[in-house]
Amino acid sequence: MPYTPIIATLGYVLAPGGKQVLMVHRNARPGDQHLGKYNGLGGKLEPDEDVVAGMRRELREEAAIEALELTLRGTVSWPGFGKGGEDWLGFIFVIPRFSGQPPAANAEGPLEWVPVERLLHGEIPLWPGDRYFLPLVFGDDPRQFHGVMPYRDGQPVGWSYHLI
Repeated sequence: MPYTPIIATLGYVLAPGGKQVLMVHRNARPGDQHLGKYNGLGGKLEPDEDVVAGMRRELREEAAIEALELTLRGTVSWPGFGKGGEDWLGFIFVIPRFSGQPPAANAEGPLEWVPVERLLHGEIPLWPGDRYFLPLVFGDDPRQFHGVMPYRDGQPVGWSYHLI
């Protein structure tokens, strides 16, 4: 069967100095698959977009900011991740420089500057699989990672990746 994932972006916006990251606390929509979790910014690609254009659009829509610099850190294939078991393929970016001032909240919930260390130590509610790839996103190794993380019933059931 062909792999036909939902293609999405996921961006981690860094505050000046790089010690904090802008996260949305998804608590505004009761039916949200991400309800209660913190997440980076991003979403589904539109048919006429490349991944960079999609990431830039999502940053404007979700945080009213313009990316001045984006770094693709890697990709993650999430077979079975969606609410109905849909497959997702995410392009994961770090945004070290931006212009604009994020609002206090968006339609999904409050926007909060969270210390990167709290994120890496799992001190805030995240998707269970985030702990596997976040060290690669924020690590010192400049190589990109490309991983596969199958999900079943809302939980990761595996993780493998390559660095290039």
